[in-house]
Amino acid sequence: MESKNRTVITEFILLGLTQSRDIQLLVFVLVLIFYFIILPGNFLIIFTIRSDPGLTAPLYFFLGNLAFLDASYSFIVAPRMLVDFLSEKKVISYRGCITQLFFLHFLGGGEGLLLVVMAFDRYIAICRPLHYSTVMNPRACYAMLLALWLGGFVHSIIQVVFILRLPFCGPNQLDNFFCDVPQVIKLACTNTFVVELLMVFNSGLMTLLCFLGLLASYAVILCRIRGSSSEAKNKAMSTCTTHIIVIVFMFGPGIFIYTRPFRAFPADKVVSLFHTVIFPLLNPVIYTLRNQEVKASMKKVFNKHIA
Repeated sequence: MESKNRTVITEFILLGLTQSRDIQLLVFVLVLIFYFIILPGNFLIIFTIRSDPGLTAPLYFFLGNLAFLDASYSFIVAPRMLVDFLSEKKVISYRGCITQLFFLHFLGGGEGLLLVVMAFDRYIAICRPLHYSTVMNPRACYAMLLALWLGGFVHSIIQVVFILRLPFCGPNQLDNFFCDVPQVIKLACTNTFVVELLMVFNSGLMTLLCFLGLLASYAVILCRIRGSSSEAKNKAMSTCTTHIIVIVFMFGPGIFIYTRPFRAFPADKVVSLFHTVIFPLLNPVIYTLRNQEVKASMKKVFNKHIA
């Protein structure tokens, strides 16, 4: 009888980033400016790589996909967050919440695997240069791209399946500005200890292992290039340093959020803001600013269309 009298939750109320209207307005303006400056830059990167015949190497193929993934990722949270800043009541339906959560982890998981693929590409290029054209042929690149999309889907669908099996019948206030696993699970009207452990294993452990594996791979690469010529060494160092910066941006917040029990910390919302809105837009730009070939090609494309 108790289960029959339970009210089924059909929507969630988002408490937002902060309750201060002044801080909300400040963040709204900053994110809006950032969004409309950096996002076109990501699309310019994609257009440049696709239109320039000189940028056909696997590195640029994966960089274009990174820009696409990050641009898509930024559409999951940022637009709704900006609209909610202007709304008194921030409500998202149950289905909308699950959909947002799915795409968040689908694209996020895919991007994490893409960074692994990009690290593998740099390892082969620097440590096994004679085998590079054989290993990183177009068919292998497309196969790896398909694998990382499939990996992101499997990672995300596991999260969704576990959450869909949970009953939601009590409080419906999410203490965040978007739907994510830690906050949603806490609203389930059942014991979620086992589910939390499974989620930590699926998200947290995978994120941590990828992060440590990537750092180890770049450490090996940096050790291998110590004896290279000055020009080759500087170019490899610049590429690896850029990759490491993006890896820290990508995995650092994820480790903070997902590798611990789902308890709220004061810094959670700020970390989530950078993880879901700021860093995804910055990642391809960071890669591009350190890559002379892409910068030169972007200038040519820009000058051609301006003229």
